[in-house]
Amino acid sequence: MSDNAPSGELQLLRRRKAQLISILSGQADFVLQHADSRSLITPQGYRQIKSCRIPDEKMRDLLDHIIERGPEAAQGLLELLQSQELQETFPKLAFIKSTQADSICFGDERKSRSKRLKKHKKTQEMQEEVVPSKKTFNATLVTEKQLMSVARAIGQSWREVAIIALDIPSVKLEQIVADNPNCQVNQVFTALRHWRNVQGNNATAGSLHSLLSQQHLALPQEAFNFLLDESSPM
Repeated sequence: MSDNAPSGELQLLRRRKAQLISILSGQADFVLQHADSRSLITPQGYRQIKSCRIPDEKMRDLLDHIIERGPEAAQGLLELLQSQELQETFPKLAFIKSTQADSICFGDERKSRSKRLKKHKKTQEMQEEVVPSKKTFNATLVTEKQLMSVARAIGQSWREVAIIALDIPSVKLEQIVADNPNCQVNQVFTALRHWRNVQGNNATAGSLHSLLSQQHLALPQEAFNFLLDESSPM
């Protein structure tokens, strides 16, 4: 296992290393023999550790050796430390049981959180692949050429669009019709220009597209997609 993702057992041994050395060094050879009997250390490691004359260093080397062997050896040592024989010999080892439980729970929670994050990231990537990349809002001010193109595309329902989407009063619409008799396109264009004048700096191409995209208006959306393109010369 990589050091970048140590198991809960390895973390526990590293975190409690100094405390374990202090507790176990009083009978270092006793602990070494039990560790060897459970095959927690290699034959070469056993010889090297046994040759050490200083109890504290002997325990330090034993812990380092087991940590280097990985999670399986670390788990084996924790099981040894929780055994009845070592618990009776070293009463101060009582802490190891509750500490290991907390460590493993924390490790499981971290793994679960990591899995959730990976799943969420994968879902986002899949959504990005499914949804085509396109501009969803054009923040440039709408031009008169664009307004004229919209006027030509709106059709017979332009009064409904003007009242519901553009919020133009019916009195104003009557005036627009009177000023532009017999030409529906000019009537719609004048209504759109009135909306632009009222909105001022908020009269963007993207904003107009959003208003015309309301489902209940039932307008042909493809006719207004040019409003999303900032490079459109219209």
